[in-house]
Amino acid sequence: MVEWCADAMPKLRYVLAVVCYIAIPPVVIAGVALFVLIDPELARHSANYVRDYQLLDAARVGILWAAAALALVLWVSCCYLVLTSRRRSLRWLPLAAAGPFGFSLIAALEDQSPTPSDYYQHVIRKLQTHWRVSLEVAVFAGVWFVAYGAVLVHREAMIYFESLMTGTPVSTIVAMQTASSGMWAAGEGFQELYLVPLLYLVWPTLFNIAGWLGARRSVSR
Repeated sequence: MVEWCADAMPKLRYVLAVVCYIAIPPVVIAGVALFVLIDPELARHSANYVRDYQLLDAARVGILWAAAALALVLWVSCCYLVLTSRRRSLRWLPLAAAGPFGFSLIAALEDQSPTPSDYYQHVIRKLQTHWRVSLEVAVFAGVWFVAYGAVLVHREAMIYFESLMTGTPVSTIVAMQTASSGMWAAGEGFQELYLVPLLYLVWPTLFNIAGWLGARRSVSR
């Protein structure tokens, strides 16, 4: 049992890649929260208003830029760790600049040294070129479809939750969101763009877990 669990565990660098990617939203949210909390007008109670106002304003802007830089570092680190975990050339790393679209190509690269229980890699390595291309196209379409569907489900859930908590009719909340549709569309677009690489990271692991469960069932029989 322990041996099967150990074999089914993904590579450490791949796990670190997932951790780096999951850490991006907390970093961004913390940066924005600190930016909002630091009010330069707090300097009005000080003896040197102009200097203190400038310092507070520089601090809040600096924190925001630092959060953005750290998020970028985490993104590049994620792509780097995926490549190194699969022993692929770092020449692929510039694809990180293309965001989720570039990551879809990085995620499609075969692992040059797959573990014995990495069922996903062993399956795709056996596929002929046309079947492999068809699979990647299907995964690409499926990932974007699931990401879009998840955003829609999240939107509807949040509308009903807000209606339940505030007593505001659902139609009223929908009308308010429609009035500021541009802002809501941008926010949902960022959510979808974030979910796409996350789904690409999780997909092989889910496939391997299913393979491990199937193999374990076969052994028990």
